[in-house]
This record gives sequence, structure tokens and C-alpha cells, in this order.
Amino acid sequence: MLEARIELPTVSLPEVRRQAGVELRKARLSDVDAIYWLIRYWAEKGLMLVRSHSHLYENIRDFQVLEDEDGQIVGTVALHVLWRDLAEIRGLAVHPNRQGEGLGRWLVLGAEREARDLGLPRVFAWTLQVGFFRSLGYQVTTREALPPKVWSECNACPFYENCREIAVIKHLSPGAFGG
Repeated sequence: MLEARIELPTVSLPEVRRQAGVELRKARLSDVDAIYWLIRYWAEKGLMLVRSHSHLYENIRDFQVLEDEDGQIVGTVALHVLWRDLAEIRGLAVHPNRQGEGLGRWLVLGAEREARDLGLPRVFAWTLQVGFFRSLGYQVTTREALPPKVWSECNACPFYENCREIAVIKHLSPGAFGG
């Protein structure tokens, strides 16, 4: 008996120039396709969850992007407010050709700045890249230490029963940037 399998086409991202200048800005509706394909690229490698176009349109106000001087989106991050004292950093993705340039750090610090501007004292993330977040001052925490609200989307996750992600949290200092 043959096993039925669905094969998704491998994501092919546009070529981008290394070291091209970038600007961090709030995402626009016209950025949704680029955000989708960047996230999907890493999701196909099992490193993050894919987000639908519908989800991205509904949450576009959460997103920031790094746009290079050629007009290409080379990075994305979202700050999703969950409650008066907590937000999640999610959807963090950097174009594979721009890895190792500090763009992920720039994106997370931009999301932290937005959290501080909103008056949020804490941000957290679910991640497989614990070392990266530790280098930015995050600490590993237990799932149980987070409020139940953070689990609101977990039930719909295809990896719910076998989740590999680790929770990391950072307490923000008011007015401090990057620290």
C-alpha cells in the first residue's frame, strides 16, 4: 500500500544583496506577500510556524519589516500585545542571504522599543533559537510561568502535542533601548 503524501513546493525567495542598506519600518499591506514567503521559507525548514495570508492581513499592525535599499523585504518581526503587561515577539525572520549581519537583533530591539513606547513591562517569545534570545537579555522560563492567555493559539498549532519551542522572557527597563 502506498502512503499518500502532500508535497509543498519549495519556497524560492528573491535574491538580495548582502550588506545593502536597510530601513526598519512598520509593515504595510503591500508587504504581506513578502512577509508570507519569508516566514514560509523558515517554516518549511521546521524553524517557525507558517502564517496564512489571512492571519498576516488581520495582524499587519503588529509587524515591522526591514526593507533594503533595493526595495526588498529582508526581515520581519511582530509585537503581539496579549495583555496590559505582556506582549509576544513573533514572526521573526531574516532572509537567508542576510543572516549573520545583526538584522535579527535589530528587529527584536525594534519590537522591544515599540513595547516600551506602549508601556509594556515584559515581552516573551517561543523559540528554537534560545542562544540568540539569551544574547539579547532574555531568560528561559517555564510554560507554566506564563499566563494562560499565551496559550490562546496553541490548540490550533499542528505541533501542539510535540512542541519543541522554548519560552523566553525579558523584563524591559523603561526608556532603555537594547538593554
